Amino acid sequence: MDPPAAADPPSVAALAQIPTPTLHALLRPIAVPPGHPRATFVNWGLSYACTPRAVFEPQSAHHCALVFELARREGRTVRAAGVGHSPSDLACTSGYMLRTEKLDRIIEVNAEKRYVVAQGGITLHALHAALAAAGLAMSNLGSISDQTLAGMVTTATHGSGLAFRVLSTHVRALTLLLADGARVRCSRAERPDLFLASLCGLGATGLILDVTLDVEPAFRLKDVQHSVPFDAAVRDLDALARSAEHVRLWWFPQAGTVRVSAASRTYEPAKPVYTWLWHSLVGYHLLQLLLFLGRFVRALNPWTARLGAWLVSGSTVAVDASHRIFNLDCKYPQFTTEWAVPYERAPACLRALRAWLDEEHADPAGLRPHFPIEIRFTDADDVWLSPSNGTKACWIGIVQYNIEITLRRTFSTLCTGLQRSDALSYMVGSSPGACRMEMHTLPSG
Repeated sequence: MDPPAAADPPSVAALAQIPTPTLHALLRPIAVPPGHPRATFVNWGLSYACTPRAVFEPQSAHHCALVFELARREGRTVRAAGVGHSPSDLACTSGYMLRTEKLDRIIEVNAEKRYVVAQGGITLHALHAALAAAGLAMSNLGSISDQTLAGMVTTATHGSGLAFRVLSTHVRALTLLLADGARVRCSRAERPDLFLASLCGLGATGLILDVTLDVEPAFRLKDVQHSVPFDAAVRDLDALARSAEHVRLWWFPQAGTVRVSAASRTYEPAKPVYTWLWHSLVGYHLLQLLLFLGRFVRALNPWTARLGAWLVSGSTVAVDASHRIFNLDCKYPQFTTEWAVPYERAPACLRALRAWLDEEHADPAGLRPHFPIEIRFTDADDVWLSPSNGTKACWIGIVQYNIEITLRRTFSTLCTGLQRSDALSYMVGSSPGACRMEMHTLPSG
C-alpha cells in the first residue's frame, strides 16, 4: 500500500478553531488565480462553461476539508468536478469549485481478493493501466474512460449487457468527506443508507475521497459486428440483446440500419481492428467536416449519416483487451442525452422514436438530427437513484455533434410522441412536463 499523500483531514472541532485569515492563507497555494484558463470551467463536450467564485485544486483530503470549512463560514456552495464529462451543466456554479484531478492516487491493489482502492479523482484510463499491471480489469465499462472514478460512481454510468448492472454496483466501499468536514467510511454493511444514497447520488451526500472497487482477472473480448435492417433489429431485439455478454447497438435512422456489436470473453489471441483510412482520414477528418457543414446546411445531415452507415456496414471481428473493446474513440466534442426505459418496453419506444424521426424528416422545417443513436442494456439493480432500480433497462442515447441542434425541442417532441404511443406509461405521467421530470438525462464526472 502506498503511503498517504498527506495528513488526514482535521476533525470538525479543529476546523472550527482555524482563524479565517489563516484559512485563506492555507488555501492560497491550491487556489487557481483569477484570469487563469482553469479559473473558467468548460465541460468535456464543450457545451457548458462557467466562472466560479473560486476554483481550488486540492492535493489531499486535508485541503478538501479546508475548502468545505471556508464555504461553511461564507455560506457558499461547493461543486466538485473531475474532467467535466457530464453533458449537462451539473458542475457549473457561481460558488466554489473543487477540481479533483490531483486526487488521483492508487492506494491499494489486491489481486488475491480482487479489489482496488483508489482516490476519486483518478481517471478510468489511469485506473485501467494500474489494474493491467496487476493482471486485473474492471468487469464492465461504458463507451469512454475519460471520466473520473468518483464521477462514474455518483452517476448511473453503465456499459451494456443484460447480466451486468450499472457500474456503481461494483463499488465495495466509499470514504466520504461530508459537508461538515467529517470523514466517514460507508458500505453495504457500514452506514448502508449513506452508501446507497451516494451511489448515483450526483455528489449530494459528500465528496468521494476514495473508492474500493471490485475487479476481476484481466480478460480479452471478442467483438463481432454486423449491420441489420431496423425492423429486423426491433423484431429480434431480445434475441440480439442476449446473443453475447455485452451487446450494444448503433442505429442510423437515416439509413434504416442498426449496427450490432456483440462481445464476449475469449481466450483467443489479440486481433485489433484498425485502419488509418476509417479511423483517421474518413472517420475523423471527413465526417467531422461534413458534420460541421451540417450546422449550416441541415439537409446535409441525412446524407452524412448514410455515408457513416455505409462506411461501417461490413462485418468485422476484433479481439483485444477488455477496456479497448468496451471503449470507443468519440473523435470530437459531442452533446449527448440519454434515457432509460424498461427493457420490455424498448421495442415500442424505438418504434415511436422512428415514427417521430420520420415525421421530422417529412417536414421541410423539421429537425435533422445527427447520428447514430446508441442503444444499450443493463440488468436490474438496487441503487436508490439508478434509473434501472428494480428493472432491466434499455438505454437510448442521442449523440449530437454540437449543442446548436435544438435538443430541447427534440426532447419535448420525443416525450410527447412516446406518451402518445404509451411506450413509457410505466415511467412517465400524462404530460410532457411529467416526462421531463422522469426521463433521465445523466451526467458523469
